[in-house]
Amino acid sequence: MTLREKLEGTTDFVVGVELVSTRGTLAGTRAARTVAFARELAAPGRVDWVSITDNAGGNPQLAPAALAAIIRPSGREVVVHLSCKDQNRNGLESTAWHLASEGLQNLLVLSGDYSGLGIHGGAKPVFDLDSIGLLTLLGQMNAGVDVTRPGASLPSRLAGTAFYPGCVVTNFKLHENEVMPQLLKLEKKLQCGARWIINQIGYDSRKIHELIVWLRERGWGGVPLIGNVFLLNPGVARRFRAQKIPGVVLSDELAALCERHAASPDRGQAFFVELAARQIAIYRGLGYRGVYLGGLHTIAEVDRVLELERSFGPQDWQRFAREIRFSRPGEFFHYAEDPATGLADPARLHPDYAATLRRATPNVTAAYRISKFIHRLMFTEGRGLWSLGAWLTGGARDPRQGPALLRLAERAGKGAMFGCKDCGDCSLPDIAFLCPESACAKNQRNGPCGGTRDGRCEVEDFECIWSRAYDRLKYEGRAGALLAHAPVLQDQDLRGTSSWANTWHHRDHLAKRAPTPAAPPPVPPIS
Repeated sequence: MTLREKLEGTTDFVVGVELVSTRGTLAGTRAARTVAFARELAAPGRVDWVSITDNAGGNPQLAPAALAAIIRPSGREVVVHLSCKDQNRNGLESTAWHLASEGLQNLLVLSGDYSGLGIHGGAKPVFDLDSIGLLTLLGQMNAGVDVTRPGASLPSRLAGTAFYPGCVVTNFKLHENEVMPQLLKLEKKLQCGARWIINQIGYDSRKIHELIVWLRERGWGGVPLIGNVFLLNPGVARRFRAQKIPGVVLSDELAALCERHAASPDRGQAFFVELAARQIAIYRGLGYRGVYLGGLHTIAEVDRVLELERSFGPQDWQRFAREIRFSRPGEFFHYAEDPATGLADPARLHPDYAATLRRATPNVTAAYRISKFIHRLMFTEGRGLWSLGAWLTGGARDPRQGPALLRLAERAGKGAMFGCKDCGDCSLPDIAFLCPESACAKNQRNGPCGGTRDGRCEVEDFECIWSRAYDRLKYEGRAGALLAHAPVLQDQDLRGTSSWANTWHHRDHLAKRAPTPAAPPPVPPIS
Protein backbone atom coordinates (compact mmCIF):
# COMPACT_ATOMS: atom_id res chain seq x y z
CA MET A 1 0.00 0.00 0.00
CA THR A 2 1.13 3.55 -0.68
CA LEU A 3 1.57 6.03 2.13
CA ARG A 4 -1.52 7.87 0.85
CA GLU A 5 -3.56 4.64 1.05
CA LYS A 6 -2.30 3.87 4.55
CA LEU A 7 -3.02 7.34 5.91
CA GLU A 8 -6.31 8.01 4.13
CA GLY A 9 -7.74 4.54 3.53
CA THR A 10 -7.01 2.73 6.78
CA THR A 11 -6.89 3.40 10.50
CA ASP A 12 -3.50 1.73 10.88
CA PHE A 13 -0.92 3.34 13.15
CA VAL A 14 1.98 3.86 10.75
CA VAL A 15 5.69 4.02 11.58
CA GLY A 16 8.23 6.03 9.62
CA VAL A 17 11.98 6.23 10.24
CA GLU A 18 14.24 9.15 9.37
CA LEU A 19 17.31 8.43 7.26
CA VAL A 20 19.82 11.28 7.38
CA SER A 21 21.79 11.63 4.18
CA THR A 22 25.58 11.82 4.17
CA ARG A 23 28.27 13.83 2.39
CA GLY A 24 30.04 12.12 -0.50
CA THR A 25 29.06 9.43 -2.99
CA LEU A 26 27.33 6.16 -2.20
CA ALA A 27 30.64 4.41 -2.87
CA GLY A 28 32.45 6.43 -0.20
CA THR A 29 33.37 5.04 3.20
CA ARG A 30 31.34 7.77 4.95
CA ALA A 31 28.20 6.50 3.26
CA ALA A 32 28.66 2.82 4.13
CA ARG A 33 26.78 3.02 7.43
CA THR A 34 23.96 5.08 5.92
CA VAL A 35 23.63 2.69 2.96
CA ALA A 36 23.58 -0.33 5.29
CA PHE A 37 20.84 1.27 7.41
CA ALA A 38 18.85 2.11 4.27
CA ARG A 39 18.98 -1.51 3.15
CA GLU A 40 17.89 -2.71 6.59
CA LEU A 41 14.95 -0.31 6.57
CA ALA A 42 13.94 -1.57 3.14
CA ALA A 43 13.42 -5.08 4.53
CA PRO A 44 9.74 -6.02 4.94
CA GLY A 45 7.81 -6.09 8.18
CA ARG A 46 9.46 -3.39 10.27
CA VAL A 47 8.41 0.09 9.18
CA ASP A 48 5.83 1.56 6.84
CA TRP A 49 7.96 4.27 5.29
CA VAL A 50 11.44 5.76 5.22
CA SER A 51 11.96 9.54 5.28
CA ILE A 52 15.15 10.95 3.71
CA THR A 53 16.48 14.37 4.72
CA ASP A 54 17.46 17.20 2.38
CA ASN A 55 20.74 18.83 3.48
CA ALA A 56 19.79 18.65 7.15
CA GLY A 57 21.10 21.53 9.22
CA GLY A 58 21.84 23.46 6.04
CA ASN A 59 24.89 21.28 5.35
CA PRO A 60 25.75 19.91 1.89
CA GLN A 61 24.90 16.22 1.59
CA LEU A 62 24.02 13.60 -0.98
CA ALA A 63 20.66 14.29 -2.66
CA PRO A 64 17.89 12.19 -1.08
CA ALA A 65 16.87 10.68 -4.44
CA ALA A 66 20.17 8.72 -4.46
CA LEU A 67 19.32 6.95 -1.20
CA ALA A 68 15.72 6.51 -2.31
CA ALA A 69 17.01 4.47 -5.26
CA ILE A 70 18.29 1.88 -2.76
CA ILE A 71 14.99 1.59 -0.92
CA ARG A 72 12.41 1.90 -3.70
CA PRO A 73 13.04 -1.52 -5.36
CA SER A 74 11.97 -3.22 -2.12
CA GLY A 75 8.53 -1.66 -2.40
CA ARG A 76 9.03 0.30 0.83
CA GLU A 77 7.35 3.72 0.75
CA VAL A 78 9.81 6.63 0.68
CA VAL A 79 9.27 10.24 1.75
CA VAL A 80 11.71 12.75 0.29
CA HIS A 81 12.30 16.03 2.12
CA LEU A 82 12.20 19.06 -0.18
CA SER A 83 13.35 22.37 1.28
CA CYS A 84 13.64 25.92 -0.04
CA LYS A 85 17.02 26.98 1.32
CA ASP A 86 19.25 25.83 -1.55
CA GLN A 87 17.17 26.27 -4.72
CA ASN A 88 14.97 28.92 -6.29
CA ARG A 89 11.54 28.09 -7.65
CA ASN A 90 12.94 26.92 -10.98
CA GLY A 91 15.40 24.57 -9.30
CA LEU A 92 12.65 23.25 -7.01
CA GLU A 93 10.37 22.63 -9.97
CA SER A 94 13.18 20.84 -11.80
CA THR A 95 13.88 18.67 -8.74
CA ALA A 96 10.17 17.93 -8.44
CA TRP A 97 10.00 16.75 -12.07
CA HIS A 98 12.96 14.47 -11.38
CA LEU A 99 11.32 13.00 -8.28
CA ALA A 100 8.03 12.48 -10.13
CA SER A 101 9.89 10.72 -12.93
CA GLU A 102 11.46 8.35 -10.38
CA GLY A 103 8.05 7.60 -8.87
CA LEU A 104 8.83 9.47 -5.66
CA GLN A 105 5.48 11.10 -4.89
CA ASN A 106 5.64 11.54 -1.09
CA LEU A 107 7.26 14.88 -0.27
CA LEU A 108 7.82 16.53 3.10
CA VAL A 109 7.78 20.24 2.28
CA LEU A 110 9.99 22.52 4.38
CA SER A 111 11.28 26.07 4.33
CA GLY A 112 14.53 24.58 5.61
CA ASP A 113 17.33 25.42 8.00
CA TYR A 114 19.54 28.41 7.36
CA SER A 115 22.50 27.42 5.16
CA GLY A 116 25.53 26.06 6.99
CA LEU A 117 29.17 25.68 6.04
CA GLY A 118 30.19 24.47 2.61
CA ILE A 119 33.38 24.56 0.58
CA HIS A 120 35.33 27.76 1.39
CA GLY A 121 32.93 28.82 4.12
CA GLY A 122 29.30 29.70 4.54
CA ALA A 123 26.81 29.28 1.69
CA LYS A 124 24.36 31.95 0.60
CA PRO A 125 20.80 30.78 1.33
CA VAL A 126 18.15 31.11 -1.36
CA PHE A 127 14.63 31.11 0.14
CA ASP A 128 13.07 32.30 -3.12
CA LEU A 129 10.00 30.42 -1.87
CA ASP A 130 8.97 29.26 1.56
CA SER A 131 7.04 26.12 2.47
CA ILE A 132 3.69 27.70 1.57
CA GLY A 133 5.05 28.91 -1.76
CA LEU A 134 6.46 25.45 -2.49
CA LEU A 135 3.16 23.77 -1.59
CA THR A 136 1.44 26.17 -3.99
CA LEU A 137 3.93 25.29 -6.73
CA LEU A 138 3.43 21.54 -6.19
CA GLY A 139 -0.33 22.03 -6.26
CA GLN A 140 -0.05 23.67 -9.65
CA MET A 141 2.14 20.80 -10.86
CA ASN A 142 -0.47 18.30 -9.68
CA ALA A 143 -3.14 20.23 -11.57
CA GLY A 144 -0.98 20.45 -14.72
CA VAL A 145 1.23 23.46 -15.38
CA ASP A 146 0.13 25.86 -18.13
CA VAL A 147 3.20 26.50 -20.30
CA THR A 148 1.48 28.40 -23.09
CA ARG A 149 3.90 30.92 -24.59
CA PRO A 150 2.82 34.46 -25.50
CA GLY A 151 1.38 34.57 -29.02
CA ALA A 152 0.77 30.83 -29.21
CA SER A 153 -2.36 29.86 -31.12
CA LEU A 154 -3.23 26.92 -28.87
CA PRO A 155 -2.88 26.48 -25.12
CA SER A 156 -0.31 24.00 -23.83
CA ARG A 157 -0.54 22.24 -20.50
CA LEU A 158 1.82 19.67 -18.99
CA ALA A 159 0.39 16.45 -17.58
CA GLY A 160 -0.31 16.68 -13.87
CA THR A 161 1.86 15.02 -11.25
CA ALA A 162 0.61 12.98 -8.29
CA PHE A 163 2.57 14.39 -5.39
CA TYR A 164 1.37 13.64 -1.88
CA PRO A 165 2.85 16.55 0.07
CA GLY A 166 3.16 16.76 3.83
CA CYS A 167 4.25 19.59 6.09
CA VAL A 168 5.72 20.20 9.54
CA VAL A 169 4.61 22.30 12.50
CA THR A 170 5.83 23.11 15.98
CA ASN A 171 3.86 24.40 18.93
CA PHE A 172 6.71 23.70 21.38
CA LYS A 173 7.40 27.41 21.70
CA LEU A 174 7.72 29.61 24.75
CA HIS A 175 5.62 32.67 23.89
CA GLU A 176 2.10 33.15 22.60
CA ASN A 177 3.36 35.25 19.69
CA GLU A 178 5.48 32.28 18.59
CA VAL A 179 2.92 29.50 19.04
CA MET A 180 -0.14 31.09 17.45
CA PRO A 181 1.61 32.20 14.21
CA GLN A 182 2.89 28.62 13.87
CA LEU A 183 -0.65 27.25 14.15
CA LEU A 184 -2.07 29.82 11.75
CA LYS A 185 0.67 29.00 9.27
CA LEU A 186 -0.15 25.30 9.59
CA GLU A 187 -3.73 26.05 8.61
CA LYS A 188 -2.51 27.99 5.59
CA LYS A 189 -0.27 25.06 4.59
CA LEU A 190 -3.31 22.78 4.66
CA GLN A 191 -5.29 25.25 2.56
CA CYS A 192 -2.40 25.32 0.05
CA GLY A 193 -2.29 21.56 -0.41
CA ALA A 194 -0.51 19.80 2.49
CA ARG A 195 -2.20 16.43 3.02
CA TRP A 196 -0.50 15.19 6.18
CA ILE A 197 1.44 16.69 9.10
CA ILE A 198 4.49 15.85 11.22
CA ASN A 199 5.03 17.80 14.42
CA GLN A 200 8.44 18.96 15.64
CA ILE A 201 10.44 17.18 18.31
CA GLY A 202 9.11 17.98 21.77
CA TYR A 203 8.69 16.49 25.22
CA ASP A 204 5.44 17.86 26.61
CA SER A 205 2.31 15.70 26.33
CA ARG A 206 0.05 18.66 26.98
CA LYS A 207 1.45 20.50 23.95
CA ILE A 208 1.19 17.29 21.91
CA HIS A 209 -2.48 17.04 22.88
CA GLU A 210 -3.11 20.74 22.23
CA LEU A 211 -2.07 20.33 18.59
CA ILE A 212 -4.59 17.62 17.78
CA VAL A 213 -7.30 19.43 19.77
CA TRP A 214 -6.62 22.68 17.87
CA LEU A 215 -6.82 20.90 14.49
CA ARG A 216 -10.14 19.33 15.37
CA GLU A 217 -11.49 22.63 16.65
CA ARG A 218 -10.54 24.32 13.35
CA GLY A 219 -12.12 21.57 11.26
CA TRP A 220 -8.87 19.87 10.19
CA GLY A 221 -9.19 16.79 12.37
CA GLY A 222 -9.35 14.55 9.33
CA VAL A 223 -5.80 15.39 8.28
CA PRO A 224 -3.37 12.61 9.28
CA LEU A 225 -1.17 13.87 12.11
CA ILE A 226 2.12 12.07 12.80
CA GLY A 227 4.09 12.41 16.03
CA ASN A 228 7.83 13.07 16.08
CA VAL A 229 9.87 10.82 18.38
CA PHE A 230 13.62 11.33 18.63
CA LEU A 231 15.86 8.82 20.41
CA LEU A 232 18.04 10.97 22.63
CA ASN A 233 21.59 10.31 23.76
CA PRO A 234 23.69 12.42 26.17
CA GLY A 235 25.38 14.46 23.43
CA VAL A 236 22.19 15.20 21.50
CA ALA A 237 20.37 16.11 24.72
CA ARG A 238 23.04 18.73 25.43
CA ARG A 239 22.73 20.14 21.91
CA PHE A 240 18.95 20.33 22.24
CA ARG A 241 19.29 22.03 25.63
CA ALA A 242 21.64 24.64 24.12
CA GLN A 243 19.13 25.15 21.25
CA LYS A 244 21.77 24.25 18.69
CA ILE A 245 19.10 22.63 16.51
CA PRO A 246 16.65 25.31 15.28
CA GLY A 247 13.17 24.80 16.64
CA VAL A 248 14.05 22.07 19.16
CA VAL A 249 14.07 22.77 22.91
CA LEU A 250 14.74 20.79 26.07
CA SER A 251 13.55 22.02 29.45
CA ASP A 252 15.92 22.35 32.42
CA GLU A 253 14.05 19.53 34.17
CA LEU A 254 14.43 17.05 31.31
CA ALA A 255 18.04 18.13 30.68
CA ALA A 256 18.91 17.40 34.31
CA LEU A 257 17.20 14.01 34.06
CA CYS A 258 19.20 13.20 30.91
CA GLU A 259 22.46 14.17 32.63
CA ARG A 260 21.67 11.99 35.64
CA HIS A 261 20.99 8.94 33.48
CA ALA A 262 24.00 9.68 31.27
CA ALA A 263 26.18 8.98 34.31
CA SER A 264 24.83 5.42 34.57
CA PRO A 265 26.87 2.44 33.30
CA ASP A 266 24.92 2.25 30.03
CA ARG A 267 25.16 6.07 29.55
CA GLY A 268 21.38 6.30 29.81
CA GLN A 269 20.61 4.02 26.90
CA ALA A 270 17.78 2.17 28.67
CA PHE A 271 16.27 5.46 29.86
CA PHE A 272 16.37 7.05 26.40
CA VAL A 273 14.85 3.96 24.74
CA GLU A 274 12.03 3.87 27.28
CA LEU A 275 11.38 7.59 26.89
CA ALA A 276 11.01 7.13 23.12
CA ALA A 277 8.76 4.08 23.52
CA ARG A 278 6.54 5.94 25.98
CA GLN A 279 6.20 8.85 23.57
CA ILE A 280 5.02 6.46 20.86
CA ALA A 281 2.40 5.10 23.25
CA ILE A 282 1.22 8.65 24.03
CA TYR A 283 0.84 9.50 20.35
CA ARG A 284 -1.08 6.28 19.75
CA GLY A 285 -3.34 6.92 22.74
CA LEU A 286 -4.09 10.54 21.76
CA GLY A 287 -5.26 9.56 18.28
CA TYR A 288 -2.26 10.48 16.13
CA ARG A 289 -2.05 8.43 12.93
CA GLY A 290 1.53 7.33 13.41
CA VAL A 291 5.03 8.23 14.50
CA TYR A 292 8.16 9.52 12.83
CA LEU A 293 11.29 8.07 14.46
CA GLY A 294 14.56 9.97 14.38
CA GLY A 295 17.93 9.62 16.06
CA LEU A 296 18.15 5.90 15.28
CA HIS A 297 21.09 4.51 13.32
CA THR A 298 20.63 0.74 13.30
CA ILE A 299 17.72 -1.61 12.80
CA ALA A 300 18.44 -3.05 16.25
CA GLU A 301 17.63 0.35 17.79
CA VAL A 302 14.40 0.54 15.79
CA ASP A 303 13.36 -2.94 16.91
CA ARG A 304 14.20 -2.27 20.55
CA VAL A 305 12.07 0.88 20.72
CA LEU A 306 9.10 -0.62 18.87
CA GLU A 307 9.15 -3.88 20.84
CA LEU A 308 9.16 -2.03 24.14
CA GLU A 309 6.20 0.12 23.05
CA ARG A 310 4.26 -2.99 22.05
CA SER A 311 4.80 -4.43 25.53
CA PHE A 312 2.83 -1.62 27.20
CA GLY A 313 -0.78 -2.07 28.28
CA PRO A 314 -3.59 -0.27 26.39
CA GLN A 315 -4.07 2.35 29.15
CA ASP A 316 -0.42 2.87 30.11
CA TRP A 317 -0.18 5.88 27.80
CA GLN A 318 -2.36 7.92 30.17
CA ARG A 319 0.18 7.49 32.97
CA PHE A 320 3.03 8.27 30.59
CA ALA A 321 1.23 11.44 29.45
CA ARG A 322 1.10 12.71 33.04
CA GLU A 323 4.82 11.99 33.50
CA ILE A 324 6.17 13.42 30.23
CA ARG A 325 5.22 17.01 30.91
CA PHE A 326 8.54 18.81 30.46
CA SER A 327 7.37 22.37 29.82
CA ARG A 328 9.37 25.50 30.65
CA PRO A 329 8.50 28.20 33.20
CA GLY A 330 6.11 30.72 31.70
CA GLU A 331 5.41 28.62 28.61
CA PHE A 332 2.30 29.56 26.65
CA PHE A 333 -0.64 27.18 26.37
CA HIS A 334 -3.66 27.77 24.17
CA TYR A 335 -6.07 25.68 26.24
CA ALA A 336 -6.59 25.39 29.97
CA GLU A 337 -5.35 22.26 31.69
CA ASP A 338 -7.71 19.40 32.37
CA PRO A 339 -7.00 18.59 36.04
CA ALA A 340 -8.14 15.01 35.61
CA THR A 341 -5.64 14.16 32.85
CA GLY A 342 -3.04 16.93 32.87
CA LEU A 343 -3.74 17.42 29.16
CA ALA A 344 -5.58 20.16 27.27
CA ASP A 345 -9.19 20.92 28.06
CA PRO A 346 -10.87 21.49 24.66
CA ALA A 347 -13.75 23.36 26.30
CA ARG A 348 -11.66 26.14 27.87
CA LEU A 349 -9.03 28.53 26.57
CA HIS A 350 -6.09 29.18 28.84
CA PRO A 351 -6.94 32.16 31.10
CA ASP A 352 -3.78 34.07 30.13
CA TYR A 353 -4.61 33.77 26.42
CA ALA A 354 -8.25 34.74 26.84
CA ALA A 355 -7.40 37.71 29.05
CA THR A 356 -4.84 39.29 26.75
CA LEU A 357 -6.79 39.62 23.54
CA ARG A 358 -6.42 43.42 23.64
CA ARG A 359 -3.33 43.87 25.78
CA ALA A 360 -0.99 46.75 25.03
CA THR A 361 2.33 45.82 23.45
CA PRO A 362 5.53 47.74 22.72
CA ASN A 363 5.31 46.41 19.16
CA VAL A 364 2.38 48.76 18.46
CA THR A 365 4.54 51.79 17.68
CA ALA A 366 3.87 55.26 16.35
CA ALA A 367 5.63 54.26 13.13
CA TYR A 368 3.18 51.38 12.74
CA ARG A 369 0.18 53.68 13.16
CA ILE A 370 1.59 56.23 10.70
CA SER A 371 2.31 53.46 8.18
CA LYS A 372 -1.26 52.22 8.39
CA PHE A 373 -2.63 55.71 7.85
CA ILE A 374 -0.40 56.41 4.83
CA HIS A 375 -1.22 53.04 3.31
CA ARG A 376 -4.97 53.61 3.63
CA LEU A 377 -4.56 57.07 2.10
CA MET A 378 -2.41 56.04 -0.87
CA PHE A 379 -3.24 52.40 -1.60
CA THR A 380 -6.96 51.95 -1.04
CA GLU A 381 -8.24 51.39 -4.55
CA GLY A 382 -10.80 53.94 -5.64
CA ARG A 383 -10.18 56.18 -2.64
CA GLY A 384 -7.69 58.76 -1.35
CA LEU A 385 -4.63 59.24 -3.54
CA TRP A 386 -4.98 55.98 -5.48
CA SER A 387 -6.16 57.55 -8.75
CA LEU A 388 -3.58 60.32 -8.58
CA GLY A 389 -0.74 57.86 -7.99
CA ALA A 390 -1.87 55.61 -10.83
CA TRP A 391 -2.11 58.62 -13.16
CA LEU A 392 1.33 59.97 -12.25
CA THR A 393 3.14 56.65 -12.59
CA GLY A 394 1.22 55.55 -15.69
CA GLY A 395 2.18 58.73 -17.53
CA ALA A 396 5.87 58.62 -16.61
CA ARG A 397 8.62 57.95 -19.13
CA ASP A 398 9.19 54.59 -17.39
CA PRO A 399 5.87 53.45 -15.88
CA ARG A 400 7.68 50.79 -13.81
CA GLN A 401 9.61 53.53 -12.00
CA GLY A 402 7.21 56.47 -12.07
CA PRO A 403 8.21 60.15 -11.87
CA ALA A 404 11.75 60.72 -10.56
CA LEU A 405 10.70 62.80 -7.55
CA LEU A 406 8.02 60.30 -6.51
CA ARG A 407 10.50 57.44 -6.86
CA LEU A 408 13.02 59.34 -4.74
CA ALA A 409 10.40 59.89 -2.05
CA GLU A 410 9.54 56.18 -2.07
CA ARG A 411 13.16 55.08 -1.71
CA ALA A 412 14.02 57.62 0.96
CA GLY A 413 10.87 57.11 3.03
CA LYS A 414 10.79 53.31 2.93
CA GLY A 415 14.54 53.08 3.36
CA ALA A 416 14.50 55.19 6.50
CA MET A 417 11.43 53.55 8.05
CA PHE A 418 11.83 49.92 7.02
CA GLY A 419 15.34 49.39 5.62
CA CYS A 420 13.69 48.75 2.23
CA LYS A 421 15.68 46.57 -0.21
CA ASP A 422 13.70 47.80 -3.25
CA CYS A 423 12.24 44.39 -4.11
CA GLY A 424 9.39 45.95 -6.11
CA ASP A 425 6.88 43.41 -4.74
CA CYS A 426 6.24 44.83 -1.29
CA SER A 427 4.92 42.73 1.60
CA LEU A 428 4.82 45.50 4.19
CA PRO A 429 1.00 45.59 4.39
CA ASP A 430 0.98 41.77 4.71
CA ILE A 431 3.23 41.70 7.79
CA ALA A 432 1.89 44.63 9.84
CA PHE A 433 4.41 46.97 8.16
CA LEU A 434 7.53 44.95 8.87
CA CYS A 435 9.90 44.18 5.99
CA PRO A 436 10.69 40.48 5.35
CA GLU A 437 13.80 41.33 3.32
CA SER A 438 15.53 43.67 5.75
CA ALA A 439 14.30 42.10 9.01
CA CYS A 440 13.97 38.36 8.28
CA ALA A 441 17.03 36.24 7.51
CA LYS A 442 14.91 33.83 5.45
CA ASN A 443 12.63 36.38 3.71
CA GLN A 444 9.56 34.60 5.10
CA ARG A 445 6.46 36.22 3.55
CA ASN A 446 3.87 33.60 4.51
CA GLY A 447 4.42 33.23 8.23
CA PRO A 448 7.32 32.34 10.50
CA CYS A 449 9.83 29.56 10.05
CA GLY A 450 10.04 27.05 12.89
CA GLY A 451 13.50 28.04 14.11
CA THR A 452 12.88 30.88 16.55
CA ARG A 453 14.61 30.65 19.92
CA ASP A 454 12.30 32.10 22.58
CA GLY A 455 10.95 34.66 20.15
CA ARG A 456 14.34 35.56 18.65
CA CYS A 457 15.47 34.86 15.10
CA GLU A 458 17.58 31.70 14.78
CA VAL A 459 20.14 33.60 12.66
CA GLU A 460 20.20 37.17 13.97
CA ASP A 461 19.58 38.31 17.54
CA PHE A 462 16.35 40.24 17.05
CA GLU A 463 12.69 39.54 17.66
CA CYS A 464 11.01 37.61 14.86
CA ILE A 465 8.97 39.91 12.61
CA TRP A 466 6.06 37.47 12.71
CA SER A 467 5.94 37.61 16.51
CA ARG A 468 5.90 41.40 16.28
CA ALA A 469 3.21 41.33 13.59
CA TYR A 470 1.06 38.98 15.69
CA ASP A 471 1.28 41.38 18.65
CA ARG A 472 0.17 44.28 16.49
CA LEU A 473 -2.82 42.45 15.04
CA LYS A 474 -3.85 40.91 18.33
CA TYR A 475 -3.88 44.32 19.97
CA GLU A 476 -6.39 45.33 17.27
CA GLY A 477 -8.42 42.14 17.64
CA ARG A 478 -7.32 40.83 14.22
CA ALA A 479 -4.81 38.10 15.12
CA GLY A 480 -6.75 35.52 13.12
CA ALA A 481 -6.10 37.53 9.95
CA LEU A 482 -2.31 37.28 10.30
CA LEU A 483 -2.00 35.12 7.15
CA ALA A 484 -5.12 36.18 5.28
CA HIS A 485 -2.83 37.44 2.48
CA ALA A 486 -1.03 34.14 1.83
CA PRO A 487 0.16 32.58 -0.37
CA VAL A 488 2.73 35.11 -1.58
CA LEU A 489 5.16 34.07 -4.32
CA GLN A 490 7.35 37.14 -4.71
CA ASP A 491 7.89 38.23 -8.34
CA GLN A 492 11.64 38.74 -8.78
CA ASP A 493 11.10 40.41 -12.19
CA LEU A 494 9.87 43.46 -10.26
CA ARG A 495 13.09 43.93 -8.28
CA GLY A 496 14.48 47.45 -8.60
CA THR A 497 11.17 48.88 -9.79
CA SER A 498 8.69 51.03 -7.88
CA SER A 499 6.51 48.94 -5.56
CA TRP A 500 4.13 51.90 -5.39
CA ALA A 501 3.67 51.89 -9.17
CA ASN A 502 3.37 48.10 -9.18
CA THR A 503 0.57 48.28 -6.61
CA TRP A 504 -1.30 51.04 -8.41
CA HIS A 505 -1.08 49.14 -11.72
CA HIS A 506 -1.80 45.67 -10.33
CA ARG A 507 1.56 44.14 -11.18
CA ASP A 508 2.53 42.79 -7.74
CA HIS A 509 1.30 39.86 -5.68
CA LEU A 510 -1.39 42.01 -4.05
CA ALA A 511 -3.32 41.99 -7.32
CA LYS A 512 -3.20 38.22 -7.72
CA ARG A 513 -6.18 36.38 -6.36
CA ALA A 514 -5.26 33.67 -3.87
CA PRO A 515 -6.63 30.19 -4.59
CA THR A 516 -9.82 29.11 -2.87
CA PRO A 517 -8.88 27.58 0.50
CA ALA A 518 -9.20 23.82 0.65
CA ALA A 519 -12.12 22.45 2.59
CA PRO A 520 -11.15 20.54 5.74
CA PRO A 521 -11.47 16.76 5.35
CA PRO A 522 -14.02 14.91 7.46
CA VAL A 523 -13.02 14.19 11.05
CA PRO A 524 -12.58 10.47 11.73
CA PRO A 525 -14.12 9.04 14.89
CA ILE A 526 -11.88 9.00 17.94
CA SER A 527 -10.91 5.42 18.68
